[in-house]
Amino acid sequence: MATWSTRARMISVAAAILSASPIAMAADETASRTSLLQQARSLVSAFSEKLKNQLMEAMNAGGPVTAVEVCKIAAPVIAREISIEGWSVGRTALKLRNPQNKPDEWERQTLESFVAEKVKGANAATLERTDLVEVNGVRTFRFMRAIPTGELCLSCHSSELKDPLRAKIIELYPADQAVGFKLGDIRGAFTLSKPLQ
Repeated sequence: MATWSTRARMISVAAAILSASPIAMAADETASRTSLLQQARSLVSAFSEKLKNQLMEAMNAGGPVTAVEVCKIAAPVIAREISIEGWSVGRTALKLRNPQNKPDEWERQTLESFVAEKVKGANAATLERTDLVEVNGVRTFRFMRAIPTGELCLSCHSSELKDPLRAKIIELYPADQAVGFKLGDIRGAFTLSKPLQ
């Protein structure tokens, strides 16, 4: 008959085996992904709010011409400020204004799937995707959330841009493609990644 200490050791060994089992590992990964998703959503909210506030101030101060100048400077600065604790935060689109925001293959496929879902009637504001992928041999958590075209966006991204705004956009972004949007269209997406240890 096993003694209490023997039973305790057996329970301890069983617990160690269970903790390393596929079920336990799957539970750990689910919890980890949930935590990463919450962090990503929080970072997107912070980025969106900071950028929107600066654009509204610029619009009030000098209209769309001032806003497009502020956006060129402020968006990358905010992205760098938000990129903390291993996170990389940015924006991308299928129709680019800033060529430095060109999507990689995963981002392009995600953007195309967002557009397809929007065509089927999905609310663009709810579209997001997460994935675990290998990036240069490192397991990486990736997240994207669609950016729907709002009233503020239309000031600089509609099909009816006129000078001096159009001239300023071409000056700042000679290869600009990010026009012709309508209210509710998918303007682009926030894109985040974090390498996992």
